Amino acid sequence: MTTPNDLNALKSRQQTAWASGDYAVVGTTLQIVGEALAEACDLRWDQEVLDVAAGNGNATLSAARRGCKVTSTDYVESLLDRGAERVRAERLNATFQVADAELLPFADNSFDAVLSTFGVMFTPDHSKAAAELVRVCRPGACIGLANWTPASFIGQVFKALGRYIAPPAGVQSPALWGTEAHLRQLFERDAASITITSRSFNFRYRSAAHFIEVFRSWYGPVHKAFAALPAEQALALETDLTVLLNQLNRAAPGSLVVPSEYLEVVITCR
Repeated sequence: MTTPNDLNALKSRQQTAWASGDYAVVGTTLQIVGEALAEACDLRWDQEVLDVAAGNGNATLSAARRGCKVTSTDYVESLLDRGAERVRAERLNATFQVADAELLPFADNSFDAVLSTFGVMFTPDHSKAAAELVRVCRPGACIGLANWTPASFIGQVFKALGRYIAPPAGVQSPALWGTEAHLRQLFERDAASITITSRSFNFRYRSAAHFIEVFRSWYGPVHKAFAALPAEQALALETDLTVLLNQLNRAAPGSLVVPSEYLEVVITCR
């Protein structure tokens, strides 16, 4: 049985992992996902919007570009700093606040929309995180999520990592957030409607080696995994990722375009 202390310890390790490297190098390439989610949620000028586990602020920027009053949150302060840099560069407005997705420091019924792109899915306690998203929503508010599916390219990357570094025992996989059954289990009781759409994001790099170089240097979980492995296992992981990338590459030789499925989820709260 997983105890609260176990979950707190896992959260601390996750926070360290996401703070390592520089997620913003990868995160900015995903901006189109935030734009699509903002449109799917039909955001309106002056709406109060919360971005949860915002990373470097893709959904934050998307909402701010549509005139929303945005509060951007993450438990890694350095990522919020990156988001703030982007907001200032575009002369937009947003508030940035360090916050735990499982214990949001906001009153009930505070927001017209709550967004998370590839963020809240990594919380250790799925039910608690989902309940927090619902709690801070006003009646009729929208919860908009983008979650990698288990079979997606990124889902397979995490499976590859799991072959070398065992995932925590007794903790639900983040990829469950990319399944309709789990989403309905988490939200159906509080939802007037749930719309789930399969989307695809294309990772575009020079080659498999280029992708691995970028993710090994900057993407926290991959960065930490390679750092923790002895040389022989690190080489084996690199080989596994190279094979996966080349299998999924839909570009001509000399370039890399790898699609990764995700679910775009729009929940209207009761």
